[in-house]
Amino acid sequence: MNWQLLLTQLQQGDMKAIARSISLVENETPGYETLLEALPARSVPIIGITGPPGAGKSTLTDAMIGEWVSQGKRVAVLCVDPSSPFNMGAVLGDRIRMSEWYIHPNVFIRSLATRGSLGGLHPKIIEITELLKAAPFDFIVVETVGVGQSEVEIAGLADMTLVVLVPEAGDDIQTMKAGLLEIADLFIVNKSDRPGADQFVKNLLGISSMGNRHIPVLKTIAHERKGISAIMTAIGEHQQRPHHIDKNIQLLTQRALHLIQHKRMQDINRLALYTEIKNAYLENRFNLYQLVAQYA
Repeated sequence: MNWQLLLTQLQQGDMKAIARSISLVENETPGYETLLEALPARSVPIIGITGPPGAGKSTLTDAMIGEWVSQGKRVAVLCVDPSSPFNMGAVLGDRIRMSEWYIHPNVFIRSLATRGSLGGLHPKIIEITELLKAAPFDFIVVETVGVGQSEVEIAGLADMTLVVLVPEAGDDIQTMKAGLLEIADLFIVNKSDRPGADQFVKNLLGISSMGNRHIPVLKTIAHERKGISAIMTAIGEHQQRPHHIDKNIQLLTQRALHLIQHKRMQDINRLALYTEIKNAYLENRFNLYQLVAQYA
């Protein structure tokens, strides 16, 4: 494998080379780390889009792509979907959701299965986003399936996290409050033409003003492309804030810790560990902390 040639093609924006690079990393093809270690330092905003199923995240992403493309920007989109229980592939397909952009020269879209990851993101999401940073993209969008732990994980990956909600979420807003305030950099109330939208926005504004920071709230009707330009403005303003550099450094620290932990875990055989635990458990001598101490 000529990794240097592949890197050159990736940096030139060759879509086939980008797709191939991601596949090589996903499958941990021998030598793939050579490619990762050769990646140049390049800062590209990662925009995380999360929220409950049915909130219209994909439609919103589609509209945002259109806005960026109209500005001459190049965009990469990673759609993180739940894994198929049969082949570990992505159940939902980007071709259906964003078919307009599938062959556009300035847009790269890839569906990634969670592959059984304990959280909601792909186990190689950090490596894949770093690959995309080396390509000539202006923005990288990571859209999560929006279930469970994915909201927390996206906050630890993205430079800016957009939480998409709908007016019907009003009844659950109090229970979501603490987690949302920790995660969101921008609240988007989509489908805001529905009944109760204005009251929901008012409640959300009250909650978003609590704590140490104020989180903006915007209304959109994504399928009609309404409110999208305001999102673009909010993203630009967020990039200019003084705290942004410090947050980036914190994110890089988290990513480094995650990769170091993963590297140290590679020598642990899951099947052997299972067998050891099973034997100790059946013999009524299992102690979790004694076991962990053996590997620490």
